Amino acid sequence: MADKDDKKPKSGASAPKATPTFDPKPVSVGGESLVERIYPHRFKIGLFVLLGFAVWAIIAVVIHFRETKDEKATAKLAAVLDVASGKVVDPAAPVDPNSPVTKEPTFKSPTDRANQVLDAIAKQGTDVAGAAYKGALLVEAGKLDEAIVEYKRGQTAKGLEGVLAREGLGLAQEMKAEAAKDAATRQKGLEEALATFKTVQPDDQGPRYAYALYHQGRVQALLGKNAEAKVTLEKAKEASKASAELAPLVDERLASLGT
Repeated sequence: MADKDDKKPKSGASAPKATPTFDPKPVSVGGESLVERIYPHRFKIGLFVLLGFAVWAIIAVVIHFRETKDEKATAKLAAVLDVASGKVVDPAAPVDPNSPVTKEPTFKSPTDRANQVLDAIAKQGTDVAGAAYKGALLVEAGKLDEAIVEYKRGQTAKGLEGVLAREGLGLAQEMKAEAAKDAATRQKGLEEALATFKTVQPDDQGPRYAYALYHQGRVQALLGKNAEAKVTLEKAKEASKASAELAPLVDERLASLGT
């Protein structure tokens, strides 16, 4: 019998799809030692800290742009978006001489990009961007405490902006808790994050309701409340049936709890 590794799909048959993987990078939050403490927990919070914030930033900007009627305010926001549209380019990467020359700004790292966009916001006026967007930038810039303050500023906003600010606040609180050196501080921080996640979306028909449940279940598991986590994640599973992005993540969490 041929070895399993030597088997090849028959002609005309599609090869089995590879299981998608996600390898998030640690977010710098004020120094190398802090990053090292957060890094082992990258699977727990990395997906929504790094990928989710990017989505929230876009949504928050679009919402703000649509709601802005004043011509001057729109021009200020456009100036910020011009900076934000730049790409992160590794300074050590070789330059392709055949690549077209563009006027788009470039950044040495995601942190550099976040800081420059924050500088653009400060230059145009602090009210030019929503709290969810600015909070996400502050997290990416490694300014976790400032991000928490910013998210709290926007957590009472109406509609999706408020939902995103509360979700971002919970994630930032979770990150800070995971970076804590002692168990008591970590416990207190996670309890605080859990309380915040419970306020993200009280309407079971509202946007990001399934994500709110997912975050609650994750943190309950981190706190050792496995029975509660299973119940919450089962609710998240039901609420996320239509989400190709979230449903597999919920299943993975339930599997890790022995469900």
